[in-house]
Amino acid sequence: MLISFGCPVSGAWAQPETLTTIARRAEELGYHGLWAFQRLLVGRDQDLAPIYHSVLDPMVALTWAAAATSRIRLGVSVINLPYVSPTYLAKQAGSLDRLSGGRFDLGLGTGWSEPEFVATGSDPKPRGPRTEEYLEVLKVLFSGGEAEYDGRFYRVPPSRMAPAPAQAGGPPVLLGGTADVALRRAGRIAAGWVSSSRTSLPEIERGVRIVREAAEATGRDPDSVRIVVRGVVQAGRRDEAIPLSGTWGQIRAGAERYAEAGATELFYEPNWDPRIGGPEADPRAAADLGAEILDALAPNG
Repeated sequence: MLISFGCPVSGAWAQPETLTTIARRAEELGYHGLWAFQRLLVGRDQDLAPIYHSVLDPMVALTWAAAATSRIRLGVSVINLPYVSPTYLAKQAGSLDRLSGGRFDLGLGTGWSEPEFVATGSDPKPRGPRTEEYLEVLKVLFSGGEAEYDGRFYRVPPSRMAPAPAQAGGPPVLLGGTADVALRRAGRIAAGWVSSSRTSLPEIERGVRIVREAAEATGRDPDSVRIVVRGVVQAGRRDEAIPLSGTWGQIRAGAERYAEAGATELFYEPNWDPRIGGPEADPRAAADLGAEILDALAPNG
């Protein structure tokens, strides 16, 4: 199982100098990747965790991290596809992939925040057909040749998008979701599945099984499908409901449980700790704690 890390995008530690420092240090320590996430805004009447109250744009943050590094991969988990046209996202993702030398992984979801749907003038429904068309548009635009698409939700007139991404066929696309139909879709048409912060260990095990069964049913090698897990870290405070909590040893033991469940990549996610990702936390203390977690859980440590 590959070990990655959550990018400083939320709350107090989401500062330019911290983002640069964490990205470079993660690369030095041998982490496989850095993962960001998306949150546009918080509605006045929404009761959301502090993690969501102040969040950098993930594509901008990852571009910043790309400029500070040369080897570590860069992923977003996830961009909510209803918020932006596939053509616009293809240009952003292809540009980031080109500028980073082919290091970008694109995670997509369908969203859940009603204020964001309203503010972006978007509608996720019907989720399945919309997602499948979205991926088809990305594929034709990432090809580097002339693209054309005429679907139910999206249209691309005969045209060409350049420059092409550095990775042949474009950045790998992973899908989120926990419903059976979403899991099967990830196994059928995507490079893999990426879990949410709320996904429990038993749900990971179930998701892995459904994703790989769907991949095999369509003639794909089930072992080639990526399973990327966001692992919320709670350093220093043990909670049996949070596998990655407690001492460094307990957190590493929890990581092994995700590997046994079938994860191919785990990224330690410190943004969900209010001491780090909370908007009211002290920026210096938050950065120091994030760096401590980064060093303590290094894959080669």
